Amino acid sequence: MQKTLRFVTGNPHKYKEVKAVIQKNFPNFEVLQSNVKLLEIQADSLEEVALFKVNSVKNLVKIPYFIEDAGFFVDDVCKGFPGVYSSYVMKTIGYYGILKILDDSTTRKAHFESVIAYLDEDENVHLFKGINYGKVSIEARGNSGFGFDPIFISDETPGKTFAELNLEEKNQISHRRRSLDKLVEFLKKFDDSQKKI
Repeated sequence: MQKTLRFVTGNPHKYKEVKAVIQKNFPNFEVLQSNVKLLEIQADSLEEVALFKVNSVKNLVKIPYFIEDAGFFVDDVCKGFPGVYSSYVMKTIGYYGILKILDDSTTRKAHFESVIAYLDEDENVHLFKGINYGKVSIEARGNSGFGFDPIFISDETPGKTFAELNLEEKNQISHRRRSLDKLVEFLKKFDDSQKKI
C-alpha cells in the first residue's frame, strides 16, 4: 500500500533532492510537494524558524508533512551571518555580496545547516538537524545546485564547490542529506514498529 508524505516547499531544487532520497529508502512512499507559502519570522536559530513554519500550515496541509529550513553561516569574520537570514540575503545581495564582504580575507570558515521539522499523525513535531563544514571560495564556481552552492567548498570535497558537484555527489554529503537521513531513520523505526506513518 502506497503511503503519502508531503514536503511543504516552494523550492523545486529542494523537492528534487529530498524526493530522491526518501523514495530510495521508501519505494512505497509517494512524496508530494505542497507549495503552500510559509511565513518567515526573525529568530535566533533555524530550529525556532522551522518550528514556527511547521505549525503555521497545520490547517492547510494534510498530515503527515514536513518542512526544511536551511542557512549558510559564514563563521569568524561574519559571526554566522547570514545564517537564519540566508534567504533574504540571497534575494538582495546574493552570494557575490558575501564574496565582497569577505574580500581578500584569509579567514573563510563557513558551514551549512539544515533543520527538518516533521509533523506526525498525532500532531507531534520532531526536529532533525544536519551540518556540513567548509569554507567560502575565493570566487563563484559551478552551475549545479542553488543558493550559496557556488561559493561553498565542503571540507569533504576540497577544491570543489557544491555547485561543481552533480546532484548525486551533493546528496551524499550535504547538510540537507544529513538532516534527511535522521528523518529517514526515524520513519524506518516508526514504520517497522507501527507499520504506518
